[in-house]
Amino acid sequence: MKVLISADIEGVAGVFHPEQTRAGNGEYEAARRWMTLEANAAIEGAFDGGATEVWVNDSHGGFRNLLPDLLDARAEVVLGKPRTLGMMAGLEYGASLVFMIGYHAMSQTRGVLAHTINSFAFARVSFNGVEVGEAGVYGALAEEYGARVALLSGDDVFAEETAPRFPHARFVVTKRASGQTSGATQSPAGAREAIRSAAREVVRQHIAGGHVPHATRAEAKPVDCELRVQTSALADLFCQWPTLTRVDAVTLRFGAASAEHAVRMLNCLSAMSFMLR
Repeated sequence: MKVLISADIEGVAGVFHPEQTRAGNGEYEAARRWMTLEANAAIEGAFDGGATEVWVNDSHGGFRNLLPDLLDARAEVVLGKPRTLGMMAGLEYGASLVFMIGYHAMSQTRGVLAHTINSFAFARVSFNGVEVGEAGVYGALAEEYGARVALLSGDDVFAEETAPRFPHARFVVTKRASGQTSGATQSPAGAREAIRSAAREVVRQHIAGGHVPHATRAEAKPVDCELRVQTSALADLFCQWPTLTRVDAVTLRFGAASAEHAVRMLNCLSAMSFMLR
């Protein structure tokens, strides 16, 4: 049983303010440690449940937040960017199960620090007419690689919006949102224990039930992506790309041959947006 853990920071217990997610201050240093230890809890639980190989993907910001010296030595860490599969880098190693740890709600919801991929650039992302957050975007990519999203953690808004997309997955609610930057949280230690226990149970259940997906590429299906951006200036910029169609001042559309191609396009547009910051 091979497991890929994609670790973000906004859904981590104790994290509520943007400053905690940005390098260069003491609050970030504390938050990245909590992020690392939640990822470690998932690693330990996966191995306790019978996993044979585990990769943990640093999936926040510049993809270099995790502290490798705090992680279980049996796991490998995927760090740095750019990389083709973004928050799902590691799928190429043949993972059967995917855990999304420390994830957050989609843009323009009341979830803690809610956004989709790039809060500066993207207001809304839809795949084939269905609005998706990062879990939906990258869950589609995982499934395309033959992996199953089996465990997710984050706040209650994230769990509520994401559960219909992954009805057979296990959710760990680490905090409850009362607004974009407020709410009630488990202690970091309590969240870690809940994640560790859930990871162990999920892996055991998949092994015992014989529900271990084969990590072979599924047939790619086309994706019609509609993207609403934050300003018309961003739309001006993105529509320099000849395959994008402008729907209105802030809405664009493009077609992709697969979920992977859609992810790669979104990440390219996200990178382009930095010229307008």
